[in-house]
Amino acid sequence: MTPRGVPRGTLRAIAAVVVGTGSVLLWAELVHARARTRRLGPTPRVRSGPGAVVVLGFANRGMRANVVNRWRARMAVRSAGTSDAVTIITSGGPVRGEAPEASVLAQYLRDELGWTGSLLQETESRSTWDNVRNIIPMIESAEWIVFASNGLHAEKAREYLRRQRPDLADRLVIGGEYRFGEMILLKPLFAVVGLRKLRHLR
Repeated sequence: MTPRGVPRGTLRAIAAVVVGTGSVLLWAELVHARARTRRLGPTPRVRSGPGAVVVLGFANRGMRANVVNRWRARMAVRSAGTSDAVTIITSGGPVRGEAPEASVLAQYLRDELGWTGSLLQETESRSTWDNVRNIIPMIESAEWIVFASNGLHAEKAREYLRRQRPDLADRLVIGGEYRFGEMILLKPLFAVVGLRKLRHLR
């Protein structure tokens, strides 16, 4: 025991835990930040003209948006900015509940985030590949496109769009999905899962 009654080595162990936790959180932030800039169009595009922001749904029970869907909805609003020429498209079927993920997202965007702009729903998808395939008719006329989801999932969707419609993938731009420190405790999990899934893309 130390003179103050703290077991010897306790402070060192606490410091190691703090440093280790901080390193993991910082690593996850870096993973998400880097993912935001990958698999975009070949040349930087100016956000002029009509744009489309596609929000990818997350498994949700009931009609109240869970924490992940609320996070993704915020990303969509940030990505849309203040332009009147932007359409937000929510995408996702009833994977874990009776209500389609797209409907849950749309309700949250309208009722909680106050989105008053153009809003479309795609309510049949049950996978990310489906999300991308099913929203293609809705983004044909967009001059720029953003996928709103956590970094690696959005990157996966961008890759799927390039495989399905490379001409539309050329219109992909950086969105507002990444913010340092936002949902910091969930980012390590999404980083691990996302990296694994990117390595095993269909």
